[in-house]
Amino acid sequence: MGDVTAKERGNVIVTLWPVESSVEALEGNKVKVIVQISVEEFEKDLDAAFKRLSKEVRLPGFRDGKAPRKVLEARIGSEYARGDAFENGLPRYYAEAVRDHEVDVIAPPDIDITDGREEGPVTFEAEVQVRPKIEISGYQDLSVEIESPEVDEAEIKEAEERFLGANGELVDADRPAENGDTLTINIKTVHNGEDVPGLTADDYSYKLGSASIVPELDDELIAAEPGDELDFAAEYPDPDEDAPLHFSIKVTKVQRVELPEPTEEFMQQNSEFDNIEEFRADYVERMTGTRIERAITNRRTAVAEAVGQLVDDEVLSAPLVDLEVENRIEDMAMRMQQQGMQLEQFIQMTGQTNQQFVEGVRATAGDGAKLDLALRAIAEAEGLNCTDEELTEEMEAASEALGQPADEIRKRYAEAGMLTNIRADISKRKALDYLVEKATVTDSDGNEIAAERLELPETPEDDDASSDDSEE
Repeated sequence: MGDVTAKERGNVIVTLWPVESSVEALEGNKVKVIVQISVEEFEKDLDAAFKRLSKEVRLPGFRDGKAPRKVLEARIGSEYARGDAFENGLPRYYAEAVRDHEVDVIAPPDIDITDGREEGPVTFEAEVQVRPKIEISGYQDLSVEIESPEVDEAEIKEAEERFLGANGELVDADRPAENGDTLTINIKTVHNGEDVPGLTADDYSYKLGSASIVPELDDELIAAEPGDELDFAAEYPDPDEDAPLHFSIKVTKVQRVELPEPTEEFMQQNSEFDNIEEFRADYVERMTGTRIERAITNRRTAVAEAVGQLVDDEVLSAPLVDLEVENRIEDMAMRMQQQGMQLEQFIQMTGQTNQQFVEGVRATAGDGAKLDLALRAIAEAEGLNCTDEELTEEMEAASEALGQPADEIRKRYAEAGMLTNIRADISKRKALDYLVEKATVTDSDGNEIAAERLELPETPEDDDASSDDSEE
């Protein structure tokens, strides 16, 4: 920290650091940061303090902010200025010491000035809670369950029937009503003794199973036949309204959809496909890609949840959860800003108070904190810590995204003490990649899903790129 100075004492040259710092481990996931500041270095903070005070204290014969330090010192003494220097300078020295020693603090420090309160060199101690380091077991044998990415025959048949049904024809059914049928009904609906507009009509067309009015209507109409008359009550959709709805219904017609034959002629006239086989193949291709993308995301989420559950709740402290809440809110605010919205606007749109929003974030922050500890521990145990090359790649990616030189971004992050966090994020990402690769993945029936079934098929662009690479 700072520059080295040298002073000659007799025949001995004594080298003095303007600022020295050290760290001692304490019990309970705490450390003590000890900082020693030379007289020469702290004098700079005193000068700055007197300059601030000169703007606050009015002295005859001097313009605001122009009174010399010696005059101020003679007028008000040095005690007040020294207190101002402590208040403004010590947090900076503390932050530099934490950065230099890469102390992973998770809470504000308790600072105690142990020497130099009145004069001379200054020494202070800062006790602060740090992120606990844990050991974790069981992560080598993780097993998670996700939805299968396969498209089965029943789904293909259902898609085919939906397509054909959109081009089908309503015909009279020779059976009782089933879900999907269209019923023609005379309907009268009464609420509080008055007819309900829109739900009192003759020849009303209703698709059974749509639940577009009230659920009770579908329950009553199932298996109905022409000529049936029904009277029943149903709950009013508004929960604040106690009075029920009363329905009187007469079924006049029950019709089903007759599906057309998917001949080549029909397919060519009503779709982009030459035949039904092409339609089925296209559906499988599209749905498989979507399912695989969803399965890849779900696998990663499931693995993260599983490894987080390996960590005991006992490791969670209030400062650790508070830090997780703070990080999540900052991340959300940044994402909102990228979308052109302020977080406050988003909270208002959801109808929450700020306190309700924060408590909602806090509800799952403990799980996030446990996952964070687990991934850090696994990265350390498996040698997956961020390398210098990976940090450089991260800076280059940030450079491309922000349109600024990578060296400038790295310098700015270093000055802000953010490089340690960025290294940790890369290490955690590598640890999660490692776990995802090793985890056993099964579907809801317990069948294992092989890793190759969770790989997206190559696109034509991928094929072209591979061809170009091979030619080179």
